[in-house]
Amino acid sequence: MKVKEVMERTNMRETGRAIAYIKDALIELNMISETHINNARIDIAANQRFYDLPNDMVKITDIRCKNHLNADNEYRSIPRMTYEPPTEDADGN
Repeated sequence: MKVKEVMERTNMRETGRAIAYIKDALIELNMISETHINNARIDIAANQRFYDLPNDMVKITDIRCKNHLNADNEYRSIPRMTYEPPTEDADGN
């Protein structure tokens, strides 16, 4: 749809204002729906606690683990901690 069509449908006569509204709408849509999402798979290793994450990563949206709270070979989300852990780790981190 072109700007002219939007202006005709909304009965708007000012092109600048119509373009500003369209830009505002696109920004709001981008805030609501996440775009440019990439998936990364990292295999876990025994006795390894820390893993290297991609440098271009901005936000982690979900972490899933196979056979977590099930025995059906399904991937399930691991819940996120909201508070500090009640016990301190042996390595102090």
